[in-house]
Amino acid sequence: MITKRIIPCLDVRNGRVVKGVKFEGIKDVADPVEMARFYNESGADELVFYDITASFEGRALFTDVLQKVASEVFIPLTVGGGINELSDFDRVLKCGADKVSVNSGALKDPSLIEKAAQKYGNQCVVLSMDVKRVDGQYRVFAKGGREDTGLDALEWAARGVTLGAGELVINSIDTDGVRQGFDLPLLEAVASRVSVPIVASGGAGKAEHFAQLFEKVPSIDAGLAAGIFHERLVTIPELKQYLNERGIPVRLAAGKEGKA
Repeated sequence: MITKRIIPCLDVRNGRVVKGVKFEGIKDVADPVEMARFYNESGADELVFYDITASFEGRALFTDVLQKVASEVFIPLTVGGGINELSDFDRVLKCGADKVSVNSGALKDPSLIEKAAQKYGNQCVVLSMDVKRVDGQYRVFAKGGREDTGLDALEWAARGVTLGAGELVINSIDTDGVRQGFDLPLLEAVASRVSVPIVASGGAGKAEHFAQLFEKVPSIDAGLAAGIFHERLVTIPELKQYLNERGIPVRLAAGKEGKA
């Protein structure tokens, strides 16, 4: 059985890991290199690194910090922020990324997904979507959740997969940092439209929320969180043991896998 993935996320601004609520009230948390080392040793299945202001500031992603982070992890590393053309994919992959997450860049030029998938393979291209409810519709937001594109999120998800995205990261702005649980209705709606792996992001506050995610939307492949892991409110080994005891398949330490 395919195991569910637990993925911590490093939101990086000016070389530091930060965290906010609903994409606002950003606070400094820690050094990204130290955090990467910690999560690598804690049994995380993957690590996500976002340069969260690159697109808004119209600059390239900070590769110096990325290279240091990549040198500390031996698990898959997904990198995003300021990915606007193929040369950006090339640059972060050469810095040690395994997958590249594109968001605002794909909204500006959807063909970027297709070009990247053709050159590097679908498995390398991750479409990240920041989604918020507006007048009863799931809308896609750009530039770190600052700009309503007017796009229907479900249609954009389906189009992204058609263009070649091999994985989706669905970030719910409505639940981000609130810690009341993942946005299950949104995730169910997206899962009904696509067949590629989906990473759920936004809203995790305790171990039970991950169990609810995987039990109520079984087609979701991974749960991503930041604050609760950074603050050690939930540790990854404890979370995986809890999920294993609930019959949810996860990769445990020493190469052991929990079975449903």
